[in-house]
This record gives sequence, C-alpha cells and structure tokens, in this order.
Amino acid sequence: MLSKFFRLEENQTTFKKEVLAGLTTFSTMAYILAVNPSILSQTGMDFHALITATALAAAIGTLVMAFYAKLPIGVAPGMGLNAFFAYTIVASMGYSWEFALTAVFLEGIIFIFLSMFKIREAIINSIPGNLKHAISVGIGLLIALIGMANAGIIETGMHHIGNDKLAGVVLKVGDLTSAGPLLALIGVIVSAVLMYRGVNAALLIGILAATLVGIPLGITHLPENGHFVSLPPSIAPIAFKMQFDKIFSMDMVMILFTLLMVNLFDTVGTLIGLCNKAGLLDENGRLPRAKQALMADAVGTTAAGLLGTSVVTAYVESASGIAAGGKTGLTSFTIAIMFLLSLFFAPVFAMIPQAATAPALIIVGMLMMGAVTKIDFNDVTEALPAFLAIVMMPYSYSIAEGIVFGMLSYVLLKVFTGQYKQISPVMYVLAILFIITFFVK
Repeated sequence: MLSKFFRLEENQTTFKKEVLAGLTTFSTMAYILAVNPSILSQTGMDFHALITATALAAAIGTLVMAFYAKLPIGVAPGMGLNAFFAYTIVASMGYSWEFALTAVFLEGIIFIFLSMFKIREAIINSIPGNLKHAISVGIGLLIALIGMANAGIIETGMHHIGNDKLAGVVLKVGDLTSAGPLLALIGVIVSAVLMYRGVNAALLIGILAATLVGIPLGITHLPENGHFVSLPPSIAPIAFKMQFDKIFSMDMVMILFTLLMVNLFDTVGTLIGLCNKAGLLDENGRLPRAKQALMADAVGTTAAGLLGTSVVTAYVESASGIAAGGKTGLTSFTIAIMFLLSLFFAPVFAMIPQAATAPALIIVGMLMMGAVTKIDFNDVTEALPAFLAIVMMPYSYSIAEGIVFGMLSYVLLKVFTGQYKQISPVMYVLAILFIITFFVK
C-alpha cells in the first residue's frame, strides 16, 4: 500500500532503500532533540516537556511533508529560529516565553495563508540575494557564539583586570582547562573527524561522545532511577500557554517579520537545494509541489506554537538521506516515525549537558558560514549591507537587529547612489517599517 501511495516504482526506488534513507536522515537530525530543549529551557521552560514538544512538532511537520508533499525531507524546530526565540524575544526584548510561543503560533497561521496563495515565493524573490546569504552567515556566527558561551569556551560580560577595575571587554576566552570547555572541544573534534570520514550521524555521535566523557568529569548526570527508557514526559507545563496581550505592538510586528523572513530564506533555499540534489526539480529548475512542501513547515510551526516549542523548518541534513537513495515521501514518513519512537528515550536526551550540545551549535554555525562565498564584496552598496547584517547578529545577540541593519542600509545606499530601480516595492515598505520601529517601542 505504501509502495503504491508513494509511487516507489515510478520513482525508481524501493521500500528498503527509502526506509534506510529515512533512518540515515533521522540520525543526522536527532541532535535537535537535545539541542533545542537545551536552548529553549534557558527561558524558564520545562526541559523534559521540551523534549516531547520538539519530537511531536518534528513528527507533525514531517508527516505533512510525507503525505502531502511526498518529498524525502525532514522537518523539525530550526537552529537559529530557536536562538531568536530564546535570546532575542525573551532575553533581549524581555518578553515571556508564553509571548514567544504566541508569536510562533501566529507565524504558523500566517504561513499557512501565505503558502495557500503562493505569496511566500513572491516575498522571497523581492529580497536581494546578497542579503539572503548574509542572513544565513550571521545566524551561523550567532549560533556558534551561543554554543561557545554555553560551554564556557567564550565568556560574556564585563571582566575584572588589575586593582579590581572593570575592563570594557564584553567577550573573552574562558578557562579552557575546566570541564565544560574541554568537553565541548572534544565533541567538536569528534564531530569534525566523523564528518570528514562521511559518517552521517556525526553531530549526534559527537554529542553522545561528549556526554559519555562528561560522566567521569562530573558534568553528565545519569537518570536518578537508572532507567533510560520511559513514557514520554508531559507537555502540560508548556503546551497551549498563549499570551495574547501586546500582540498588536510594534515589537510583535518586528518579531513576526523576522520569523517570517528567516524561515522563508531557510525553508525555500533548503527545499530547492535538496530537491536539486535528488533530481526532483522540473525542466525549468522549479520546485515540484512547492505549495505542498511549504505547507509542511507552516502546519508544523502552528503545531509547535501550541505544543510549546519554536518554529520548524526543512532540514538541510536531509541531504544525507537523499544521498542514501531517498526520493519519495516514504523517506520522510520513516523520519517522522523515528521522532515518535524517540519520545520513549527522553531520559537519554535529558542527561545530555549543555557543554555536550555546544559542538552541534559550533559545527552548524560553521556550515552556515559557507554562504559567505556567495556574497558580492566588490560593490560597496551590496557588500556593506551584507556585512552589517552579518556582524550585527552576533554583536547585538539578535537576528532581528542584523536583518534591520542589513535591509535598511541596502535601501539607503541604493537610493543615495542612484540605483533606486534595483529596490523592489516590498523593500521600500520594509525600510519604512524599520524606520518606524526606531521611534515606536
């Protein structure tokens, strides 16, 4: 029945090959079950409940991808988007995690509407290519910084110098001989070596290796009851926790815009790249069943807001399953089943310390940096906006600020250099919106 539904013979693949491809992709995505709760729990959310919410949101989004889009792509809470949730909306802007979940839910509803009427493709086509690449690079730097800070490799804040004076240095190298940084650096090396050798589960193995090393170092704590398998933790502490006051504020407009833009770039770029790799693009190089594929992360994000986690997106790690032969929705169906089965291994993910998840953040940050080679640095009106978008994200600890500086400087430079025809109407509207946000808080 599954073979007929997913048209395996028509796509020149087999049931065994599709299932193995799904298992391969899951092994490369499974690190999110440890990393996402690690990041979001810093807002005060319940860590164990976050494991369940992460797995369920991933399963829901991936099931839509499997049965509606029928593409071999996994969907889960996105790196960068979870950082925006925790470090910008909650930490920097001072809102509650309930308010942030409300933003996630609203973004999902908006995405469903935009996907139905193919507006998402129109929006993303109006944004300059250099800025799209810059946003990816900036998020990568921010994610890597967060990973290093979580592990103690980098320390943030003012630091004491001689005579108890405070130095004006906001970042410095931590004590690399202490347990946390050592653990993270071991994980980074293990992951990098495995990636070099083509091991699909490199990030997950790196996390698990660091976790095991953390036991004798006193950082990793085994489950108190000694059980590594249990019923899934309840999502009651975080599910359906909405906060609808202040949703009509300018801050909410900025939050929704940032979530929309980042997810637009992330999902559309990922889908096109993966389908190109799988040989699924049509003769014009367009994405097949684009509407259905974009609906997967829209539905998944709506569910994520209700369940209690951050925005979901298509995962570039799906390339590993595609390389293993995955061509149909049976691959993504297998991924979804694995996320559901992982719910019963929550104690394993709960024992993983922050220092052990840091390697995944650092490696993912490195991979996102690859987009910098696609930026045109020869034209200052293209280079400066891209540069500002990149550096403002880690320097301000905010993805939103990076997007604001990048896009606003792009519009201003193009206007003042007489290249205003290169600016789309959508960019003018966004620039006006950004200027308003400087005065309306």
